[in-house]
Amino acid sequence: MCDYSLEMYASRPARESEKYVTTRFPSGSIGLASPGDCTTAICVQYDTHLKLEGISSDLQTRLGVSDEERVIFARLEHGAYRDGIKFGNGKEISLQLLGSGVGATLVAMAAKPHSNRERRVVLETVE
Repeated sequence: MCDYSLEMYASRPARESEKYVTTRFPSGSIGLASPGDCTTAICVQYDTHLKLEGISSDLQTRLGVSDEERVIFARLEHGAYRDGIKFGNGKEISLQLLGSGVGATLVAMAAKPHSNRERRVVLETVE
C-alpha cells in the first residue's frame, strides 16, 4: 500500500505496466513515484508482482540477486516500515533499503483461465 510515512503526501493507486522509480520524499522516507513527479506517492497493493531494474551492486551482492529481478510487493511483519519487497530467492527487505533510483514496473498478471466446461441452461417445458 503506501507506508504510514507517506500519508502526508498526495497518493494514487499503481497502474499495470506503468513505470515508477523509488524516490526519497522530503520526509526522508522512500516510496514509489512516477518519474518526474516526486510529489505523489504511488500505492501498490500487497502481493503485486513487480519488475525491478537498477538494483545497486551492493544489494545484489548482499542478497544474491541481479540488477533486474521480478519481486512481490510485501507487507513486512517487523520494523518501522512495513512496505517491502520479496525476492524469488525468499529474501525480504524494506522498500527503504532499495534506495532511490530503482525502477519498478507492475507486471501484467495473466488472466485467470476460463473453465473448459460449458455452462448449459436446461429448459423444461411444463405441459
